Amino acid sequence: MSLCCCSSSTAAGRGVLLPSLLLGRRHRPHHPLLNRRTTATVASSSAAAATTSSLSPPQQRQVTVFVDTLLEWNQRMNLTAVTNEAEVMTRHVADSLAMLPPLERAYRGRSTSAGGAIDGVSLIDVGSGAGLPGLILAVARPSWKFTLLESMRKRCTFLEHAVEAMELSNVDVVCDRAEKVGQSLDFREKYDIVAARAVAELKVLVEYCIPLVRIGGLFIAAKGHDPHEEVRNAEGAVRKLGGSMLELCNGIVSCF
Repeated sequence: MSLCCCSSSTAAGRGVLLPSLLLGRRHRPHHPLLNRRTTATVASSSAAAATTSSLSPPQQRQVTVFVDTLLEWNQRMNLTAVTNEAEVMTRHVADSLAMLPPLERAYRGRSTSAGGAIDGVSLIDVGSGAGLPGLILAVARPSWKFTLLESMRKRCTFLEHAVEAMELSNVDVVCDRAEKVGQSLDFREKYDIVAARAVAELKVLVEYCIPLVRIGGLFIAAKGHDPHEEVRNAEGAVRKLGGSMLELCNGIVSCF
């Protein structure tokens, strides 16, 4: 995963963290969460075990319910181009879980609470689509509070069904456009963390997302391969909106 993280000159500013999931690349995964195989066929059970090894058995069952629900609903609506369980595990679930370590590291580093506490964090997933990464992160961090923001009504119907099927009590679904929600007093500057995965070009995305980040909070965006030019093009918008870049790390997480 390529990670770009930015920081403000003051502790109160908003930070921007950008893990690149190398979308569109044909490279094989190189991450401990991913189950690597040289053969063309990967057993679904092996992929699931490798991907969710950090989760408890109940959490693993919730992930299984998500994958089954996603594939079932994908036959009726366009939720993902991935059509089998093993690929959903490695391309979607593992990518989502891989966002947690850099996200938590950056958030702890900026936390003003004693010891950098990270329980009770509020996170909004902008352009959630099929619930990625929001639903997977909600499984992994049950003490956090999640909002899935999606503008398409049919996808919101799927998200609401998935939340119920997965028995998640820490997730709300909001069906609206990000640019509208960012101007609402109910949402503006309300979230500790704002996340977006493969939603839009970064200079557009920051205009949607940074208004939702509380002062001292964090914005994390999963971008395509080699995001350096996109990051440079967005720097002006980030500064204008009161944010700043934190860091840039390199490494491969997944391929689409």
